[in-house]
Amino acid sequence: MPKMLFTVTEDWAFCSHRLPTAFAARDAGYDVVVVARLGKHQRQIQELGFRTIPWSIKREGLNPFGELGALLDLVRIYKQERPDVAYHVAIKSIMYGSIAARLAKIPQTINLFSGLGVVFISNAFKFRLIRSLVTPLLRWALKPLCTRLQVQNKDDKDLLNGLGIGTSNRTDLVPGSGLDIENFPVTPEPQSSPPKATLVARMLWDKGIGELVEAARLLKDRNVAIEIELVGAPDPANPASICEQQLKAWQSEGLITCLGRRSDVAEILKQSHIAVLPSYREGMPRSPLEAASIGRPLVAFDTPGCRDLVKDHENGILVPFQDVKALADGLEQLALNASLRQSLGKQARKDIENVYCASAIQAQLTAIFKRTGHTNAHKE
Repeated sequence: MPKMLFTVTEDWAFCSHRLPTAFAARDAGYDVVVVARLGKHQRQIQELGFRTIPWSIKREGLNPFGELGALLDLVRIYKQERPDVAYHVAIKSIMYGSIAARLAKIPQTINLFSGLGVVFISNAFKFRLIRSLVTPLLRWALKPLCTRLQVQNKDDKDLLNGLGIGTSNRTDLVPGSGLDIENFPVTPEPQSSPPKATLVARMLWDKGIGELVEAARLLKDRNVAIEIELVGAPDPANPASICEQQLKAWQSEGLITCLGRRSDVAEILKQSHIAVLPSYREGMPRSPLEAASIGRPLVAFDTPGCRDLVKDHENGILVPFQDVKALADGLEQLALNASLRQSLGKQARKDIENVYCASAIQAQLTAIFKRTGHTNAHKE
């Protein structure tokens, strides 16, 4: 069997987002091996039939010597395993994996930009400097004709191709990682009052949480009956993380309710009326997909990734970027109109079934992986 290495920074990220992709690779005839920093999810990966290899990487690592060590460790792994295809997920794995693949002469790489992150979002000097260094490195690393890119929305495809990191004939648009809709079944909205709008995400400024809190303050001033609920935790490894003290201050002010990190997201969404994610940029945002599968209308900023999923007044409400008043208006409209919520939620579920469910995404990926295997066979 041809071999495909899945290179990710964290084993939990593979389990939460990449299983449909790994199953698609296996369906296409590959022996799938997972390379990651291994922890408590290693056993789950192995029980699914995938071999694991530990990689000495830290997602948040900044120490140059530690990062060089992680790169050299990956070169060693690639030379030892000699995969037919290396599949890299997210920018850090893409950079290190592509360099390792070139040094180890791996025949083919596939590089998934699941989102472009704070480096490509922020205009702060620090991130503009990092972007100026990362962009030429990515151009070099992804230049060989044996490399392919995967993106999850059209804006990312246009940006990467415009920067010369990818080319249109070597970039595949796959709208998400595939959602297991059996875990997020259609559920009537609860009869509880007031209506509840729920955001599920890491607690980061670039998820639009600051704007959402300001919208909540406007709604409170208008005496609109609505509850804003945040599900997720700060991410200290991310420079855009919101501190616990700030979240507690907002909650003490009566603007939001913080539930922290939870494992029962489906149950929380079932008890909600609206899903909201005013993010600055996404690949394909997972939490709105989960809410849409349950049958909830979506509210989001008109930004890359979000605009691919949310169609204004079809399956939700799309709001101009960073427009706090418009965000408050959209939430108020849905809070006061149950029939509108239900009609938008019904269409949201249809979109999941037709485009974003695991079976649809897995079929698209299987076809891509089979073409990749066919290409490699011709090269040999």
